Amino acid sequence: MKPDRIILAITGASGAQYGLRLLENLLDAGCEVYLMISQPAQVVIATETNLDLPGRADEQQIFLSECFSAADNQLHVFGRDQWMSPVASGSNTARAMVICPCSSATLSSVANGASRDLIERAADVMLKEGRKLILLHREMPVSAIHLENMLKLSRLGVTIMPASPGFYHQPTTIDELIDFVTARILDQLHIEHTLIPRWGESQ
Repeated sequence: MKPDRIILAITGASGAQYGLRLLENLLDAGCEVYLMISQPAQVVIATETNLDLPGRADEQQIFLSECFSAADNQLHVFGRDQWMSPVASGSNTARAMVICPCSSATLSSVANGASRDLIERAADVMLKEGRKLILLHREMPVSAIHLENMLKLSRLGVTIMPASPGFYHQPTTIDELIDFVTARILDQLHIEHTLIPRWGESQ
């Protein structure tokens, strides 16, 4: 069987840990991952984590493959202008795309079909092909513009997921809060995990 193929984009909203933890779990689950990291996201990663992420896509692919022990050809990293990459076309076979975290600027661009870079184009492809698209929006408070963009995308079948961790599992660390959100995304992707106890199963 061919591995499950998922597109992951990390944009410049705070919460880079969500995207990196999701990447780790997708790779652990045996998925083939097409990854894009925006330039603002690289700044956020440098600010919020201890990762010394290289600036070039090919170097990021080597670095993250080693960091998360990816198998050969399991992780593919693309830069913003690599228009010949598979994610730029509806003929690619990726089942779903997740933008995690999704900045308000990216939310706006996707809602309006801007397609100015590869992340926006990949999202536009998922919309036109009727495939699963998940946006983990990380902003508060939200303006009427944000809400209108979310509503427009929701009506098109996009899953909007605010980065809102729950507390019923009584987390004691930041990692547990990150895992809660990551687990909810994996649930939406129908990928098995054991990151958190499910409601009603902890007794």
